[in-house]
Amino acid sequence: MKPKVLLTAVVPDPVLAKIEEVATVEMWENETPIPRQELLERVQDVEGVYCFLTDRIDREVVNRAPRLRVVSTMAVGYDHIDVEECTSRGIVVGHTPGVLTETTADLAFALLLATARRVVEAANFVKAGQWQRWEASLFLGQDVHGATLGIVGFGRIGQAVARRAQGFDMRILVSHSTTLPAEVQRAAAIRQVDFETLLEEADVVSLHVPLTPSTRHLLSSPEFRRMKPTAILINTARGPVVDTHALYDALHEKQIAAAGLDVTDPEPLPPQHPLLTLPNCVIVPHIGSASLATRRRMAMMAADNLVAGLLGQCPPHCVNPEAMTVREKITRHMSS
Repeated sequence: MKPKVLLTAVVPDPVLAKIEEVATVEMWENETPIPRQELLERVQDVEGVYCFLTDRIDREVVNRAPRLRVVSTMAVGYDHIDVEECTSRGIVVGHTPGVLTETTADLAFALLLATARRVVEAANFVKAGQWQRWEASLFLGQDVHGATLGIVGFGRIGQAVARRAQGFDMRILVSHSTTLPAEVQRAAAIRQVDFETLLEEADVVSLHVPLTPSTRHLLSSPEFRRMKPTAILINTARGPVVDTHALYDALHEKQIAAAGLDVTDPEPLPPQHPLLTLPNCVIVPHIGSASLATRRRMAMMAADNLVAGLLGQCPPHCVNPEAMTVREKITRHMSS
């Protein structure tokens, strides 16, 4: 009999077909995220879960799923999954790195341009019927070309953003957890600096770090006070990397000029959230990877990870390959 898997949202037909070759599929087909209680009930007899960023796969979920062998998320980040708990139980976790690098970098630069040149404010002004004549001081923004871009986190996406910035003749500063080789700095025309220097010198600060205990609220009130009053913040990483309350205060009090956010905390923002009242804050609904080609590749990559785990193999893009060894020990213990 085929193993049973839970898909927490609808996936493209070719992806579904691939999974159905090896498993019996139960799929949440509502447009809203699967409710917590529904998730807890449906995982009880599954061997695999195909999930998304909105699904919290924590110890409680794992406890409800004694047969679970693989969790595959259609995302690069996996902070919504308790990887440590999964590993201790021999459950492999798959994710989708690399495939969304260029698409997310495109979106980061789109937010940079939109905030610097006040594109959303200006478009809303026209739609509201307020455009009466050309004015010399109407929606004055900031030049992007020649500005200083500070990139926090120089992984795949950070490097892709740097490549785009070179086309705008931007001065590029990088803050990274490890020292970058001199040849990398020369090839990318960047200068590695400490985090505080980057905040003080950058005209635009773009975040590209994973969400970890050390990066949670990486930017809060002290950091905003270090930034230029003309500075712009771009976040396409994770919402909790920024202290939302401190960001609101910094924008409202003009400590910084603007922010462009693809991610928020909480996510999604409730309709009455204060950030949504600010004209100098551009927020989009976590669409960093939202191109047709990229989302299709991500969906199939997540399916490949799921299928491999169900077949007893290490997923091609595995967060915790050591879980395979734990699984083998559990299997030997059960058969002895």
